Amino acid sequence: MGLVMVGPVIIRAKKGDIAERVVVCGDPARTEHVASLLENPKLVNSNRGLLTYTGTYRGIPVTVATHGIGGPSSAIVVEELAMLGGKVFVRLGTCGAMVKGLGIGDIVIPTAAAYNQGGLYYQYIKENICTASAPHYEVLNVIVNEVSKSGVKYVVGPVVSSDAFYAEDPEFVRKWTSRGVIAVEMECATLFVLSLMRGLKSGALLLVSDSLVEELGFATAEELRHYVERAGKLVLEAITKVKVD
Repeated sequence: MGLVMVGPVIIRAKKGDIAERVVVCGDPARTEHVASLLENPKLVNSNRGLLTYTGTYRGIPVTVATHGIGGPSSAIVVEELAMLGGKVFVRLGTCGAMVKGLGIGDIVIPTAAAYNQGGLYYQYIKENICTASAPHYEVLNVIVNEVSKSGVKYVVGPVVSSDAFYAEDPEFVRKWTSRGVIAVEMECATLFVLSLMRGLKSGALLLVSDSLVEELGFATAEELRHYVERAGKLVLEAITKVKVD
């Protein structure tokens, strides 16, 4: 017998605590960095370290939430935030560059996210198919517009959402770059597929934290802080321009 869900069990917030516009981040430290850009941010969940703040940006209610690492964690958080009123989701995350010329803190805006069949996706889709995994056009458009006005270096293109952080090797890079993929991360495909299935609007802005094709090292949350604050303002400007249906 399946478990009948009567409401959120991980995000211990209530209706009214979560805004219709939600910025989601994998790292709690990044969540706190972005939440500090809000007016009067209030912590509405800390259960399991999934820090969630709600405040306003230019007078518009916005929630900033932690979705954790990988598809399963992000799916739980997005499902529960949607139960609590979230309608527009923008992931502000990090990625590994898979093309040369991208440096730490450069921006990648995903136009789609590839993924491997099975696991979480099979449980949602219930067929061995790769259903569409793309951001909502309105969200993608406003993100690109805000970033292009800022003068910050950015690229736009497809990414791949990988479930196995330490399974990436030269063959992984060769295979995915031959298919036009420009970066790897872990959550965009889940966010995009789930949003399409649930009637949500979603998109993403990713910061390069490392590279699989050049020696850049791996930037920590603190090392990325300047870039996160800059990108956070761009994401907040963008998400407040998205219409809520």
